[in-house]
Amino acid sequence: MFRVLLLFMLALLTARESLTAVAGEHNEVLKIGDAAPSWVDLPGTDGAKHSLTDLRDKKAVVVVFTCNTCPIAKDYEDRIIELARKHQEVAWVAINVNRVPDDSMEKMIERSKSKGYPFAYLYDESQQIAKQFGANFTPEFFVLDQDRKVAYMGSLDDSTLAKQVKRTYVDNAIRSLLSGTKPEVTETLARGCRIRFVREPRK
Repeated sequence: MFRVLLLFMLALLTARESLTAVAGEHNEVLKIGDAAPSWVDLPGTDGAKHSLTDLRDKKAVVVVFTCNTCPIAKDYEDRIIELARKHQEVAWVAINVNRVPDDSMEKMIERSKSKGYPFAYLYDESQQIAKQFGANFTPEFFVLDQDRKVAYMGSLDDSTLAKQVKRTYVDNAIRSLLSGTKPEVTETLARGCRIRFVREPRK
């Protein structure tokens, strides 16, 4: 009986270590250094189809999961736009996966035009790309290096209030990658609204 219990505890510990090994501190799917999931032919507000491979000539890629309807995502919009214009040598991609009417492609087009987004704004109705990234919030950021491995993931900065920001995580990560070094901070907890994943029917 003791031997069976011991084997069970060892199996449980091994399984727990295995799960920990494949995930980050705050991300249940990816860890720093993992190859980024690749999106293919996602429709954008510009009427074109977009893939990660289209950005092969960029030294870094910033992916932000966002939407039209989250008030926190809206609060971050101007900061994201400002940073995208500051780092034009880096590719910026915003992805929305929510399925509610106000997050439809039609509404996304209206939003991107009214705000003058200087980056691609893509829609994934399947919601799979967010799941593959382990994204759960809007906004949630992923900075990819030249090899398209995750160099940073989490929040844009350390405060939802722009005037109280002291640490600019995404900006720092970009500058580190462009200078050929690793970011000092590689993972933080994203803050925002929960992505509205559609519940899958029980089998």
